[in-house]
Amino acid sequence: MISATLIQAAEGDANPLFPNPWEALVALIGFVVLLFVVIKWIWPAFEKAYQNRVEAIEGGLNQAEQAKAEAEALKAEYEQNLADARAEASRMREEARAEGAQIVAEHKEKAAAEAARITEQAQQHIVAERTAAAASLRADVGSLATQLASRIVGEALEDDARSQRVVDRFLEDLDAEQAGAAQ
Repeated sequence: MISATLIQAAEGDANPLFPNPWEALVALIGFVVLLFVVIKWIWPAFEKAYQNRVEAIEGGLNQAEQAKAEAEALKAEYEQNLADARAEASRMREEARAEGAQIVAEHKEKAAAEAARITEQAQQHIVAERTAAAASLRADVGSLATQLASRIVGEALEDDARSQRVVDRFLEDLDAEQAGAAQ
């Protein structure tokens, strides 16, 4: 078509600024056919694809909002469970502390009672040992005093009853002197 136009333009009978009316008519008919095809089949396909895409995006946004709401609900539930667990753990710690303090107090009480019992037994044992030692010492001191007195006096104090009376009198005098000195 272009070559025919150039040939006619070269011949001089056609104006190159104005197209050939037949060519313009053919181009117009082609444009109308192409416009009809686009409007009838291509445009509805584009519109359908556009609507599908819009629906998919809106559906995705709705699903995302639902997922977000579910996640927030789960998060709130998790935080509530976590707070409950922390409160329970705190309560258990306090119970364990109280129980531990009670156990320690019981053991201290038992230890104090055991210490008091052991101390009392030791005191009784000491008193018994002191009494036994005093009795033994009295007997030994009595026999030594009798022997010493018989050596000093020169007579034998072999009479046990008499020597026992002498020793008892001596020890009583000694106890009286110690009691008088203590006051």
